[in-house]
Amino acid sequence: MVQDIKFGTDGWRGHVGEDYTFANVRRCTQGFATYLAEEGYQGRWIVVGHDRRYQAEQFAAAAAEVLAANGFKVYLTEGPTPTPVISYSVIEKKAAAAVNITASHNPYTDNGFKVRDENGGAVDPEGLLRIEKNIPTSEDQVQRVAINDALEAGSIVLYDPAPAYIKHIQTLIDLQPIKDAGLRILIDPMWGNGAGWFPRLIGGGETDVFEIHQERNPNFPEMTRPEPIPPNVDVGLQATLGHHADVLIINDGDADRLGIGDEKGQFVNQLRVYALLAYYLLEVREYRGPIVKTLSTTTMLDKLGKLYNVPVHHTGVGFKYVAPKMIEVDAMIGGEESGGYAFKGNVPERDGILAGLYFLDFMVKMNKKPSELLEVLFDKIGAHYYDRIDTPFKGDRAEKIKRIETSDPKTIGGLKVTGLLTLDGYKFELEDGGWLLIRFSGTEPIIRVYCETTYPDRVNAILQDGLKIAGIDDEDL
Repeated sequence: MVQDIKFGTDGWRGHVGEDYTFANVRRCTQGFATYLAEEGYQGRWIVVGHDRRYQAEQFAAAAAEVLAANGFKVYLTEGPTPTPVISYSVIEKKAAAAVNITASHNPYTDNGFKVRDENGGAVDPEGLLRIEKNIPTSEDQVQRVAINDALEAGSIVLYDPAPAYIKHIQTLIDLQPIKDAGLRILIDPMWGNGAGWFPRLIGGGETDVFEIHQERNPNFPEMTRPEPIPPNVDVGLQATLGHHADVLIINDGDADRLGIGDEKGQFVNQLRVYALLAYYLLEVREYRGPIVKTLSTTTMLDKLGKLYNVPVHHTGVGFKYVAPKMIEVDAMIGGEESGGYAFKGNVPERDGILAGLYFLDFMVKMNKKPSELLEVLFDKIGAHYYDRIDTPFKGDRAEKIKRIETSDPKTIGGLKVTGLLTLDGYKFELEDGGWLLIRFSGTEPIIRVYCETTYPDRVNAILQDGLKIAGIDDEDL
């Protein structure tokens, strides 16, 4: 039986040995090759890279073989490479696109297939649908050449993308002040592709840089998945105290996301990090330009937009929406609730390495630790509190949707409802400027309920009301 391959918010992911097989990776690559040919990129270079998961390098080689057989030339990375480095390589090599074999923050059982366009950003939703439609129903329809033959012919070339990326980063930020600052910095790459990058970039000076979880271990011990949120970061937060570190920098498995732990071993949630990074660009660097945010991230950005007179654009969830909007409006920064942030001057794609360096530069320029930076931000725009519940549900999805659409709540968590946005899910706006968002997963029977509010004691009540609105009862939880 032929398995359907569907692209989610950031490519295709599957369970290795079940739907994620060599045959299906080749089919998926053939669909991408056909799409690229339709776009007029025949004969152009494509960048192919991979992460540190099981057989990732072999899956990357399989994708390279299919692209080469379809008349493309391939730059195949010599080893595991962060997604932002692969994205930048598209620009540096003047390539037409990229394929990255990674499941990012998924559990160890999975792998994935990310695609990038000629800008190094996520392919837009229309393009993803076209790639899906071009995926052949049988591996017999896949073109393929042996990798050794392609290497000998020069249609596949092995290369190291690190030097060009590092040279590019040094045009965006002066690293020397961070090296000279005398900080104690703990890095948690979560067993992933970010390992070794921060010591290479900012080590060797007065600042001490330590790493944990830096080896290759596809089982991701001490965490349920390499996603930079609790509880996966708990070991790192504890190690921050043990190392007497000033900050914990966390990257997910492919290093396109950033997590932060403060000097007290407390997690700084993704919404606060996004607001801090935007504030750093606006206040410290004195940049001006549009901000792009998904509707599931913080209203602190809207407040900063008003204070600094810059426009703020809202999109659906996922960088397949953020990246095109950043290009359209020439954005200063773009980001999402999951901890992915992109910056002007770089590719329109999440970069957990650059985001981490910017955060460290913020600490150096302000001479403050993370908790103190947060106090400065809150003094400017007020404190904001966030949480999220992901829960499986039983029953018919359409029935749940109908229930939400007809709910018409007047208050949520004791706060008056002032509006409803349906751009991507159901976002109930609240009187304090906060919100409740209810979204359905596109790939599994899971409802995601998020909220942000200026009242710390109302977070749980808002989330519980959200579950009720969605018709989630004790049997679902």
